[in-house]
Amino acid sequence: MGWLKMNKMNTNKKNSNPRELIRNSTAGTRLNKYIAAAGYCSRRDADELVFAGLVTVNGKHILEPGYRVKQGDMVIVEGRKIRQPQKYYILLNKTKDAITTTSDERGRKTVMDLIRGACDESVYPVGRLDRNTTGLLLLTNDGELANRLMHPSGEVRKVYKTRLDRDISYEVIKKIRKGVMLEDGLALVDEVNHIKGETGDTLMLVLHSGRNRIVRRIFEAVGFKVAALDRVGYAGLTLHGLGRGEWRYLSNEEVKELYKRTNRLKI
Repeated sequence: MGWLKMNKMNTNKKNSNPRELIRNSTAGTRLNKYIAAAGYCSRRDADELVFAGLVTVNGKHILEPGYRVKQGDMVIVEGRKIRQPQKYYILLNKTKDAITTTSDERGRKTVMDLIRGACDESVYPVGRLDRNTTGLLLLTNDGELANRLMHPSGEVRKVYKTRLDRDISYEVIKKIRKGVMLEDGLALVDEVNHIKGETGDTLMLVLHSGRNRIVRRIFEAVGFKVAALDRVGYAGLTLHGLGRGEWRYLSNEEVKELYKRTNRLKI
């Protein structure tokens, strides 16, 4: 960022009066957030661009990252007009053979193939499900919401239907409820129970951890293998009415609820 420091010394101050421009401005979106949401750079880099005098709003240089951009404002960064893309929120019922990535160098099917044609913008998965795990996956181009949902302190509730390689006893279930020690620390679950009407090898497991392969590793630690793993709930969302391989857009109410659930986070 050395070039940014150099540009700070050459800032054109003639058209920049940030205090005057931000006075009585409480609506709209923070300038640094607006630039980051447009996919131009990270919010931290957006701060540097603003401080360097490389950002104008409606033809005026703005030196305050907290300046509020309102609907209809023209934002230019380094001579390039930017815009915020339309936000998309897609709930997918992932199939077993799809890889949770935006592309695969080996040409294997990805989750992007399952939502082909869903939108014109580039979306990406929020978190991941391994190739053999099916179920609920959220994809979006809303970076702020994605970061909130994936943040370690977010404590997003995840619900899994798990089928094991054989029946599991109540004594082992009690052991899992107390916490299972793994190589990367203690793994805690919120709930783990047999599912009424299902066979003795099928459980419903609820947890908040986002650690890699956490469900499979919990059962491996107590001597079982996961034969099938299906995520049926995530952050209050469910797969209700959605067949395997199908997708739908989230409603405005669902998006608002996701923000509400993560509103306490300081990211």
